[in-house]
Amino acid sequence: MQFTSRPLAAAAVLATAAAALTGCVASDPVVGFEDIKSATIQLEAHGAFVPIGTLDTVGFGGRGSGFLISSDGLAVTNNHVVTGAGTLEVWRGGSSDSTTAQVLGASECLDLAVVRVSGTNLPHFGWYEGEIEAGIDVVAAGFPLGDPNFTVTKGIVSKADIPQENSWASLDHVIEHDARIRGGNSGGPLVAENGRVVGINYAGENELDYAFAIHRDQVLPVIERLAKGERVLSLGLNLEAIAPTEDGEPLGVWVRSVQAGSPADEAGIIAGDVITELGGVALSREGTLEEYCDVLATQGVESTIDVGVYRPSEGASYLGQVNGDPIELVDAGAPADPEAPAPETPGGFVTVTDSSGSVSVSVPAAWTETFGDPITIIGGQYLSITATPDLDAYMSGFEVPGVTVAATDDTSGGIQPALNAYADFTDVCATSEPGDYDDGLYAGEYLYFTGCGGTADFLVLSTLAADGSHLLLVTVQMISETDKSENLEQILSSFQAVL
Repeated sequence: MQFTSRPLAAAAVLATAAAALTGCVASDPVVGFEDIKSATIQLEAHGAFVPIGTLDTVGFGGRGSGFLISSDGLAVTNNHVVTGAGTLEVWRGGSSDSTTAQVLGASECLDLAVVRVSGTNLPHFGWYEGEIEAGIDVVAAGFPLGDPNFTVTKGIVSKADIPQENSWASLDHVIEHDARIRGGNSGGPLVAENGRVVGINYAGENELDYAFAIHRDQVLPVIERLAKGERVLSLGLNLEAIAPTEDGEPLGVWVRSVQAGSPADEAGIIAGDVITELGGVALSREGTLEEYCDVLATQGVESTIDVGVYRPSEGASYLGQVNGDPIELVDAGAPADPEAPAPETPGGFVTVTDSSGSVSVSVPAAWTETFGDPITIIGGQYLSITATPDLDAYMSGFEVPGVTVAATDDTSGGIQPALNAYADFTDVCATSEPGDYDDGLYAGEYLYFTGCGGTADFLVLSTLAADGSHLLLVTVQMISETDKSENLEQILSSFQAVL
C-alpha cells in the first residue's frame, strides 16, 4: 500500500490582455527564477468566517499564498484566501516582518483576487510568453500549510488547458500539473523554468496526486478589471458548494464569508447561510459552483436576481433579491440550539486546532467532539488535537471513527519510537501492513492495521517535517468505507503543525 497526499485563449487575446496592463504591471524589476522567493507572499485573513457545516463564527480565515505582479505592490491570490477578511496581513519573501494589504477586487467564480501591498520598486513576477504546453517543467512556490518557510516543489505540466468545475470555482482554463501542493499553497504561482508565471495554484486532487492552477489566459484578461474594483462574476462571497444528498437532491452553496458592502451583503446574506437558489435555478446539483456561476454569467452581476437562502443557525428560509429587495423570512422553522452539535453537511469538512493553535487537521463536520490538550507519548510531551463523534467511545475501543494529530519539537529519537508504541496492535487487529510516506513536506513510515476489534481499520503514521523542526504522529481510526477513503484522504491532505 502506498499513500500519496497534498492535496487557451488565442495569442492575440493574450497580447491584448498584456497590452491592457501597461502602466498597471511594471516591467522592472521582474525576478528571475533564482529570485522567485522575493516576489512570493503569504497572506493571513482575519474577519467573520463560518466553516462549512458549523454554527460558529471564527475570526481566522486561514493562510494562503500569492505573488507580486507589479513594482508598486499589486499582487494576485485566490478569492477563497481573502474574501470576507476584515484585515489582511502579508509577509513577503518569507520575512518575519508583516504588513497589511488591501483587497482591490475578487471573483468567487474565477477564484481570483487582486490585492495591494504597500511598497515601491518591489520585485515581482513576469508572465510566461507563448503557448503553455504539456511537458514543460514547472515549480509550485508558496507557503503550504501556513508554514512561514518558503517552499518550492517541482513537476511538469500534465494537461495544458482544461475546463474544471469544483466546489469553489468554475473555470474554463486550468493547468493540470504534478508539482505537489497542499493547503496554504492556494494563490501561489506556478512558475516555468525561466521564472515566468504560467498559472495560479488553487486546487489539488490528493488521491491521484494531481494539482491544478488557474491558467494564465484565464487570469490576464481580468486583472486590470479586478484591480479597479470591478465585479467579475462575483456577488462578494467566499463560497463552497455542498455535495447533493445520496438521492441526488441539491442542497446549495455554503457562505463562508461576505464582503462588506457587496451585493450579497446588501441583500442580507450572512456568513453561515446556504444559498439554495439563484435566478430560479437550484444550486450545486453536482456539488460545484457551476450553476451559480452560469446564472451570474447569464444575468450579469449588476442585474436584479431572485435568491433563496436557508439559514441553519435559525432553521429558517428566506427569499429576496440580489440588487433588489433584500431577503425576507418566509419559513421560521425551528431555532437551532447553540449547545447542540453542529449540523452535518454532506461532504463537508471543518478544521480543528489544538489549544495552542499549533496543530490542526481537517475532519468531517460530524466529528464534533474534540480534545486539544497536550498528551504524553512514550514519555514525551506532544501538542495534540483529537476529533471524533464520541470521545469516550473513541478512547476505549474500535466502535467509532476519529483522528489524533500530535506534534513535538524533540526530534532526537526519530520516528521509530512512536511507531513502536503501537506494536501491540497486532494482538487486536487481524493484519498490518507497513509502508513509507513522503509528501514533500513530511516523510516517515506508517503501519496500516485491518480487522481491529472485528471490522475497523487503524492507521498510525510517524513523520518528520522536511525542515527537521518537529515530529508529527497521526493516528486514524476508520469504521465505514467513507472513513477509509474520503475521510482518510482529507486527513492526510490537511494535517499540519507549526512549531
